[in-house]
Amino acid sequence: MHSQLISGFPIQTFGLCVATGIFLAWMTVEKLYKRPELSNLVFALIITGLIGARLTHVIQYWHEDGFDRNFAAAFQIWNGGLVFYGGLIGGALAFAVWCAVKRPDVLHLADVLCVGIPLGHAFGRIGCFFHGCCWGKVSDSALAVTFPANSPVWAAHRSGEFASRSLPVLPTQLFEAAALLLLFAALLLLYRKFKGYTAGAYMIGYSVIRFFMEFLRDDPRPEMCGLSSAQNVSILLFVLGLGFIGWSLFRNAKASSDNR
Repeated sequence: MHSQLISGFPIQTFGLCVATGIFLAWMTVEKLYKRPELSNLVFALIITGLIGARLTHVIQYWHEDGFDRNFAAAFQIWNGGLVFYGGLIGGALAFAVWCAVKRPDVLHLADVLCVGIPLGHAFGRIGCFFHGCCWGKVSDSALAVTFPANSPVWAAHRSGEFASRSLPVLPTQLFEAAALLLLFAALLLLYRKFKGYTAGAYMIGYSVIRFFMEFLRDDPRPEMCGLSSAQNVSILLFVLGLGFIGWSLFRNAKASSDNR
């Protein structure tokens, strides 16, 4: 639980974890798709995803994180502060533009990309753990952990002004990372066995994970209709995932009918 990988060196653990996750996800989709033009798309998705993730965080925490007083801090992405759903929306927009221009097999390409996303995301959550953000509720559970002084969770939950550690909280970052790695394994198996369903399965799987994980989190998040913003987006993603599954079923049924 150290925001700096090596004390005294300007290497942020969060940034390193995010970079590692991006690299592993990139290598995974490259190996599965086996077409050279994918590199350009993945690079575009990374850039737009990071922009969307950071922009969403800056908008949501404009006053709380002091961006209104120090706008330059909005660009210091290595210090943490990425909203995953913002990044997913940014990447989805780039994906839509790419498909409109290149006209690939949308379902196949979406399937490949959605295999890699949870792998990269899992490393991002591990980075959140080291940075001390996205924490869970205060708990006396054996799974609860404490964070060092000056970490974001310490600022929110400590026994006194001079406490050296935070109060024990649930490590929701690690819970979600573990769930994402399991989702990655399941999607990889699904992709190899059944074509056309991986993207929808990812949307449904992650939306369920995130919706229920939000009940364990205790960091400040915007709310709407009694649910966190992430839970509202999860509901929409779940419905979109069902739509992708329905599209795949329809297309496969049509293909079978045409081959008779």
